[in-house]
Amino acid sequence: VQLQASGGGLVQAGGSLRLSCAASGSISSNNVMGWYRQAPGKQRELVATITGGGSTNYANSVKGRFTISRDNAKNTVYLQMNNLKPDDTSVYYCQIKFALGNWYTYWGQGTQVTVSS
Repeated sequence: VQLQASGGGLVQAGGSLRLSCAASGSISSNNVMGWYRQAPGKQRELVATITGGGSTNYANSVKGRFTISRDNAKNTVYLQMNNLKPDDTSVYYCQIKFALGNWYTYWGQGTQVTVSS
């Protein structure tokens, strides 16, 4: 299984970015896809997750500003980030989890998001 993330970049505070992550390989249709982020010197933290049925979960810090969505036919997850703040500056990682007998978790390579003040 491979995850290919894209869409990071440099943006001013108040701006927007859209991240994409496409998963390929042998993936169960019953999966959860999500975005996590890790700033320098900090632990990786949850940003948002979405199930195949569309149920979502967000970190409190991004509620109302970020929207996670997915295209099941393409095994692709998106993260629309609006009203970005300097504190959102991090490397963003996509993740997919699914069960095929055992539970499997895979990570994308990470994409840098930098928000200038």
